[in-house]
Amino acid sequence: MAGGITDTGELYSPYVGLVYMFNLIVGTGALTMPKAFATAGWLVSLVLLMFLGFMSYMTTTFVVEAMAAANAQLRWKRMEKRKEDDEDEDSSSGVSDTDVLLQDGYERAETRPILSVQRRGSANIFEITERVEMGQMASMFFNKVGVNLFYFCIIIYLYGDLAIYAAAVPVSLMQVTCSVTGNHSCSVGDGTKYNDTDKCWGPIRRIDAYRLYLAAFTLLLGPFTFFNVQKTKYLQIMTSLMRWIAFILMIILALIRISRGQAEGHPSMAQLSGIRNLFGVCVYSFMCQHSLPSLITPISKKKHVNKLVLLDYILILAFYSLLSFTAIYCFRNDTLMDMYTLNFTNCKIISVAFIRYFLGLFPVFTISTNFPIIAVTLRNNWKTLFHREGGTYPWVVDRIVFPAITLIPPVLVAFCTHDLESLVGITGAYAGNGIQYLIPAFLAYCSRKDTQLVFGSGTVNKHLSPFRHTFWIVFVLIWGFSCFVFVTANIVLSEPKL
Repeated sequence: MAGGITDTGELYSPYVGLVYMFNLIVGTGALTMPKAFATAGWLVSLVLLMFLGFMSYMTTTFVVEAMAAANAQLRWKRMEKRKEDDEDEDSSSGVSDTDVLLQDGYERAETRPILSVQRRGSANIFEITERVEMGQMASMFFNKVGVNLFYFCIIIYLYGDLAIYAAAVPVSLMQVTCSVTGNHSCSVGDGTKYNDTDKCWGPIRRIDAYRLYLAAFTLLLGPFTFFNVQKTKYLQIMTSLMRWIAFILMIILALIRISRGQAEGHPSMAQLSGIRNLFGVCVYSFMCQHSLPSLITPISKKKHVNKLVLLDYILILAFYSLLSFTAIYCFRNDTLMDMYTLNFTNCKIISVAFIRYFLGLFPVFTISTNFPIIAVTLRNNWKTLFHREGGTYPWVVDRIVFPAITLIPPVLVAFCTHDLESLVGITGAYAGNGIQYLIPAFLAYCSRKDTQLVFGSGTVNKHLSPFRHTFWIVFVLIWGFSCFVFVTANIVLSEPKL
């Protein structure tokens, strides 16, 4: 995710890239959005969702622009290196002084046309053909402090991601298994509120069951953090298919209940107290900036890439709105679960046991496949952050310390809380805010300055963002910093009520 220049991989068409981006963005965050919608009110939620979708699209175009600028600089550096090598060869070839002077004059004459050609032919030099990850772009365009802040931000975000995954799987298992035993069979989604101290199986409380599942989850998937996870293509295809079956099922089932007059939801228009979590959930649900190099670079034809990305965001907005509105009108606000799939484990909602268990356990299968990948990514970011040129890590540090500091903190967070809405909200509001707004804005600003410095003020990046005026960068930065202040103030002011 944040490494250096990597292989582009097999090329695919723009529309395949559109599907990949859709699948990347629509993930775990979507499952927590219905409750966030209900908590903040449908009108406030819709307005905020549309605005944050627009902001995310803008910063996506910033990252694409920075990728093109990074590719241009890499090409230019290679050209300069080849020219230096040619000069070294000429100086050692034994030619006469006159020939050297003539050759030198020729090369100086050639230098000017090369520069001017690059300015006129910027469509080629700014082509995105090499996958330059965000970490490499940060090292190219930021100073040392900026690079460290980038890695700090992305590491915090990945920790939040892992904590959400580590909590979501045990929560789903606890809710499903505890609902099929004891006196509350099939009652997960009927509005009954259970405390963590309520019984699950005999003397085992619900919180005990949750922690047992968390321990099993850690023991089964944690060891992957100590190794490399590769060749997951078919596994990802399978989980993507399961995700779409689950989402479509939930929308259809909610629409059926509404059409039959069985809808119970009466959502309010606005509840300002719910904006904090809604903001974090929406930011988290539009997160894709950190993976754009892997998605955009293999696209075969990138001429209209910004238009395709815009189409993707419009489709995602429509999907999120459909999922959330069917949810808040189908179910009462107080019955919506943190993980929306759990609302469909009630026998009164779905009589078919297979569908109930499929939806109830859906997060278990999909999240479990993503956890090792995110964990290895975080481990590699830690290694990159502390890496020194030419240095190597001792075996214990490389194989034990880095995986341990990757795995232990999110598991501890999940052990202390399984409030998924808050975990998603805080992760999105803080680390997600930095990755989605601040880092892309700084990348766009710094890459534009570097491009003008290297290629001249007349150079035009063919992938320049539609939001090319400096006003938009300033606007994004002000918005990002304002969100930090707003969310922090909201947490502090609401603390006495918790």
